[in-house]
Amino acid sequence: MDDAAVMGGITTNFTTGSLAQRVNGELRGPDNLPIVGVNALVDASVDQITFIGNSEHADQWADAKAGAALVTKGIEPKGHDPTSRALIFVPQAELAMIELLSAFKPQTPAPEPGVHPSASIHSDAIIGKDVCIGPHVSIERGSRIADAVILYAGVRIYADVTIGERSVVHANAVIRERCQIGRNVVLHQNVSIGADGFGYQPSADGSTILKVPHIGTVIIEDDVEIGANSCVDRGKFQSTRIGKGTKIDNLCQIGHNCQIGTSCIVAGMTAIGGSVSLGDGAMLAGGVRVVDHVKIGKGARIGAGGGVMRDVPAGETHLGAPAGESSAVLRQWAAIRKLPDWMKRISQRLRDEQA
Repeated sequence: MDDAAVMGGITTNFTTGSLAQRVNGELRGPDNLPIVGVNALVDASVDQITFIGNSEHADQWADAKAGAALVTKGIEPKGHDPTSRALIFVPQAELAMIELLSAFKPQTPAPEPGVHPSASIHSDAIIGKDVCIGPHVSIERGSRIADAVILYAGVRIYADVTIGERSVVHANAVIRERCQIGRNVVLHQNVSIGADGFGYQPSADGSTILKVPHIGTVIIEDDVEIGANSCVDRGKFQSTRIGKGTKIDNLCQIGHNCQIGTSCIVAGMTAIGGSVSLGDGAMLAGGVRVVDHVKIGKGARIGAGGGVMRDVPAGETHLGAPAGESSAVLRQWAAIRKLPDWMKRISQRLRDEQA
């Protein structure tokens, strides 16, 4: 039996040997060291495991206190003593670490099974089996909540919403009328799905601003995760769509009519204007801004703080504001750094010529 470990109040049974088996790794060192948690290399203690994915971290291993490390094959940590510490070699340490973090993750307490007495559920709503519906949740008429869905406290479900099996909606999230949520979707706290898009036009006489009705909806496909306080607006005519497997960070804005492909990454503080399309696998780093009607191609990448004002071809990486192709932008930045020196040289030359 593996040595018992305790993490977050939950008893586990992990040793270096069992963890090596879990990630299908090659163990170099003792197989019976108890491991109770995961930590960064500089902070890990003797009963924790860390990871080494590059040569810089490999050079720090000799002075580290961690009892074990996941190591990307081809990297040789310096100063390893196989009699007292363990290394587990895997194809990619960063990917194997995901498995270990999942193993050590304390289970998030779900609401009690069933429907909390304070929840308000319309008689026309359909509720599946094995649901957990927490305090003060409201579900309006015609909505369908599938099997094994978890709705945390204060969630608001408007009329005619559908939520697929095993989806989780955290506290105080709001899903507006007619929106469709797929299977295994995670919406974190305070997410807003289906608010009106930001559409206005000046009146004919210019005396006021008219609101443009948004009669579309939002479709969120299976396995999507949306971070806390992010917003996905409904379409003007059609549906705003978030493709299968896409992950959206905290504090992001997805405008009306956007078509986000499958397995896209949208990092925190990103704002995407209306009618933007992202191809499958596109990645937007933190703080990116995208103007209306832009197309970002399959597998394209936008660097942090980028301002996208025109279409981005598939597979390209763009940087800067306004964003441009990365190699060209990097050359521009390199040239700008040289400007002070060039200005000094030009000034000195002019002075010499005038002398």
